[in-house]
Amino acid sequence: MIQRLFDIVEQRSRLRPDSIMLSAKENGSWRTYSSKYVWDTANKLAGGLLAQGIDRNVVDPLLQVKIAIVSPNRPEWIITDIGVQLTGAVLTPVYPTISPAEIAYVLNEADVKIVFVANKDIYERFKDAFKDVRSLKKIYSFDEIEGVAHWHELIKLNASPDQSIIASIKTETLATIIYTSGTTGNPKGVMLTHKNIVSNVQDSMPAFSFASPDSKALSFLPLNHIFERMVTYVYLQAGVSVYYAESMDTIGLNLKEVKPLVFTTVPRLLEKVYERIMNTGLELTGIKRALFFWALNLGKKFDNIEKGSLWYQLQLALAKAIVFKKWREALGGNVKAIVVGSAACQERLVRIFTAAGLVVMEGYGLTETSPVVSVNRFESDNRRFGTIGPLIQNVEVKLADDGEILTRGANVTIGYFKHPELTEAAIEKDGWFHTGDIGTWVENRFLKITDRKKEIFKTSGGKYVAPQVIENKLKESAFIEQMIVVGSGRKFVSALIVPSFVQLRKYLRDNFPQLSIPEKNNELIKLKEVNAIMQKQIDKYNPLFSHPEQIKKIALIADEWTIDSGELTPSLKIKRKIIEQKFSSEIEALYDDVAA
Repeated sequence: MIQRLFDIVEQRSRLRPDSIMLSAKENGSWRTYSSKYVWDTANKLAGGLLAQGIDRNVVDPLLQVKIAIVSPNRPEWIITDIGVQLTGAVLTPVYPTISPAEIAYVLNEADVKIVFVANKDIYERFKDAFKDVRSLKKIYSFDEIEGVAHWHELIKLNASPDQSIIASIKTETLATIIYTSGTTGNPKGVMLTHKNIVSNVQDSMPAFSFASPDSKALSFLPLNHIFERMVTYVYLQAGVSVYYAESMDTIGLNLKEVKPLVFTTVPRLLEKVYERIMNTGLELTGIKRALFFWALNLGKKFDNIEKGSLWYQLQLALAKAIVFKKWREALGGNVKAIVVGSAACQERLVRIFTAAGLVVMEGYGLTETSPVVSVNRFESDNRRFGTIGPLIQNVEVKLADDGEILTRGANVTIGYFKHPELTEAAIEKDGWFHTGDIGTWVENRFLKITDRKKEIFKTSGGKYVAPQVIENKLKESAFIEQMIVVGSGRKFVSALIVPSFVQLRKYLRDNFPQLSIPEKNNELIKLKEVNAIMQKQIDKYNPLFSHPEQIKKIALIADEWTIDSGELTPSLKIKRKIIEQKFSSEIEALYDDVAA
């Protein structure tokens, strides 16, 4: 019976020892790792760690040994996760993209004793920060690094983990602490037990009914994120082979090589895929261009419940055979489903990709819920566009008087590490967790997010504005790459917009052939033609909103918001307050001539 995360791997190793569990590219070729190899290596790693004398307390979360991992996705990540679990220690994953100051904060608060790093670049980036971690005793690396102990030193000891320790690991034992990247303030350590994550794996399994043993999944979302990590264990239980993309830049190539059945992603990356497809379509001419946009318009009208007239269905079938087939081939040719989470996804994208035969399963959850609360299913009857799907089994949801989504179940965190006051504020005594999201029901069974509770603001006129709804609608414009709506305490609503510079330049070349187009973005956004194009987008979408919600002024931003520049979290969520601080002068300029 599966009660602990590592039980999933043990079961697959026992039942299908030779099946490919994990794979990654090494020296230009895909290397595969069998289920038996993964399980045996994880056991040797656990034995090696225990042989080093780490404490064996598996009862008190404060006393359990904390072991960190700083690495992009690779087979060693999951093997380490399993190995650490078998010792009764707690894995604390850290994003390789965070700052040295942040990693020092996380490792110190978690009292981390051992750190696994992937490679020399990561080690060099954080080696000085590691010196500031009081509890740190040892650093191991996956790649060979001069002066750093290699993780094979632990495996080569060929020690076996103490079976009494494994037996003492219960469903209630703490398995991991995940520090949420957060959009403001210091990260919070979310404590998740084996029960939390295993229950979410088991309760999410029915949503992956399309997955068959020996099919493939491509993994590129960070395993540091509970979304990708939990789904990995779903894959492992379902018999799916997990292939790790080489990097974010090689996803397109790796999709064609691996030909996966499924992959998970976040809306920002799905938007990027769509932008690349659109750019390809814009380069077409003649009949090919006409067919591309004909198919695209059919996709925008697609509805999986209201299937349309027979004439529409015939046209869509033809579009799938002529145009959308190429989209599917670009993703490897075998993709059945794309599972999307972490942030709100544009409804238009969900419709178009699903129309193309690439079913988008948008779901919802938080780190604190291990993470899945609801998800649109592969089967059409249990999918509704514009929603985040029906609840998974054994998870409860109710809406508070102000619309906040409260949830309860075995998947809900036991609390925040070393912060009982935060735990008390977030989780009611009867187990209801406050998500901070505002939602509503569609057809009494499909959950729909309308905004983040903390992001809803009030104008000086006393009108409430939900920025995410406005932003997601306007991002349907081909000319808008990123944006945030502002106006808290102001007389009217405004927006900061990062334009799609590829689309802008293409449009300017086609429509203003005599215009000298600047190479630098900060010069491009000053052109009156560009500002007119962007204002036209605002004018197009404003009528969809009430008068207080309509955008009155905009400021164009020259550089894309990224993780490295600090405006996005590692899971590609917008850091709204950081952006407002960074571009405060631009925001003030929008209201300079207004008594607000």
